[in-house]
Amino acid sequence: MNTRVDPFMNFRFVVEFDHIQHGGFNKVKGVAREVKVETYHEGGENAYEHKLASNTTYGNLTLERGLADDFLSNWNQDASDGQVRRRDITVILRDGSANEVWRWLVASAFPVKWTGADLDGSGAQVLVESVEFAHHGIRKG
Repeated sequence: MNTRVDPFMNFRFVVEFDHIQHGGFNKVKGVAREVKVETYHEGGENAYEHKLASNTTYGNLTLERGLADDFLSNWNQDASDGQVRRRDITVILRDGSANEVWRWLVASAFPVKWTGADLDGSGAQVLVESVEFAHHGIRKG
């Protein structure tokens, strides 16, 4: 008997800061890890070059949400004032029945950029804030 396995939907997720939710988020970007590669040319070997794994790098994580409270803005303001407080961020993916199916742990993050939405007196869009975080790595939990 074949069991059908569907890909997970990208809109069923929750974000926690030190295991506490602070509002809902529209987007999570930058869940990425890259192993750097160094090449080595061996004398007399012309058919290929050696590829050696080097260090692993992580880009910044970006979270976007409707502007609902001042938690992220205040945290970024504190960091820009020299009071850097690192927090662990957890992104939890859920299936259609709200069961956890995947978890990413973002270690020791702190906000390095906060962006508010453009204010437009002729529009009626939800104000969105975007916050970018530097961190010590992402791993599946």
